[in-house]
Amino acid sequence: MPFHFGPDYPAQTYIAHAYAEQGIDLGEVTMNYAVAGAPESPALLLIPGQTESWWGYEKAMEILSRRFQVFAVDLRGQGRSTRTPGRYTLDNMGNDLVRFIDLAIGRRVIVSGLSSGGVLSAWLSAYAKPGTIRGCLYEDPPLFASEVNTSCGPSVRQAIGPMFALFSKYLGDQWSIGDWQGMQAAAKTELPAWMAGFMVPSDEPPQTLKEYDPEWGKAFWTGTVAASCDHARMLARVKVPVLLTHHFRMVDEKTGTLIGALSDLQANRVRELVAAAGQRIDYQSFPEMGHSMHGQDPQLFADVLTKWSETLPPV
Repeated sequence: MPFHFGPDYPAQTYIAHAYAEQGIDLGEVTMNYAVAGAPESPALLLIPGQTESWWGYEKAMEILSRRFQVFAVDLRGQGRSTRTPGRYTLDNMGNDLVRFIDLAIGRRVIVSGLSSGGVLSAWLSAYAKPGTIRGCLYEDPPLFASEVNTSCGPSVRQAIGPMFALFSKYLGDQWSIGDWQGMQAAAKTELPAWMAGFMVPSDEPPQTLKEYDPEWGKAFWTGTVAASCDHARMLARVKVPVLLTHHFRMVDEKTGTLIGALSDLQANRVRELVAAAGQRIDYQSFPEMGHSMHGQDPQLFADVLTKWSETLPPV
């Protein structure tokens, strides 16, 4: 029997979390989010990665709320936010966040994003309205490595891309197919062996995938997500201080396959481009850390972010 999830199937899809959720109308989408911390504290925007909803930050939010007023969002197509068929692009998602900052936060903000959210943190560091962003943390972002036609290092099709293609093929846009069992069976032959190991057999999808529109995966696999947002061009326009955290990575020299979010070559290119734009970029390497520091070690994530934030110009 196929599965169907998303805003049209709330009883099957959503569960309660530690913080109250609310939605804000941004025009094309209603963005779901949660807030923690005092309004008089510095503002912090947290952007989840692909297949992650805002509540992936719950444990980190508890720690960070002692220092910041924390806003954690669901991007379009994830969590309780609106699904937008055919409209999953970095520019659309970045502009959602610009509107969110204006309407929900209303003051200068520090931004931190994981993975695809880290790419959107980079987008905001380059393209947000002047005077709205204090600094941006890119948490293990697939810069260059999530492009199909990239100017530096392995592309998405040499990295996690086949997993996204599998999601799209067997789950379908907006969970229109929902063949969870078929996807698990196909993973053994349609994914590289190292990637197939991530598929833990289960009777139903994990909560994160229930809240995810698989059309996101198609947008990355086909390249439409970044068709109007070249990463090198974006990074050359960064206008605020940046912290790049770089986690586990390995490149198979025989195949060019990247296991991880971005290679050392790609991280170095990010640093070169941001520095050439005239902005300070700090780099911290955590080669034994999994993709999500805020999920694996929320205290370390909070410590890294807080210490770096103290070096930024005052509000």
